[in-house]
Amino acid sequence: MRIACMIRYQIDPFQLDAFRRYAEAWGRIIPRCGGDLLGYFLPHEGSNDIAWGLIAFDSLADYEAYRARLKTDAEGRDNFAFAREHRFILREERSWLEIVDAAFRLSAATQASA
Repeated sequence: MRIACMIRYQIDPFQLDAFRRYAEAWGRIIPRCGGDLLGYFLPHEGSNDIAWGLIAFDSLADYEAYRARLKTDAEGRDNFAFAREHRFILREERSWLEIVDAAFRLSAATQASA
């Protein structure tokens, strides 16, 4: 069963650039450590203090292996330290979701060629 971790962040809306830097770093770190990064998302309209991250894994065992690699990744540790130092994340919540493969990663281009 494929799973996804959806991370909901409550962030300091006056530190969007710091959160963007944090999210961009995960773009390098997460795939290197074994996660399938689907994206990080900043607030655009509506609430100005909620951001999201979405990471997929083939199984819970793959997630556990990812977490072990993440703990030994120097850039990952530095990114966590950056967030603690600058305090732009006020709250973080994780939800675990089962991926519906038939409705996962579909784009308009994919559908047009089907």
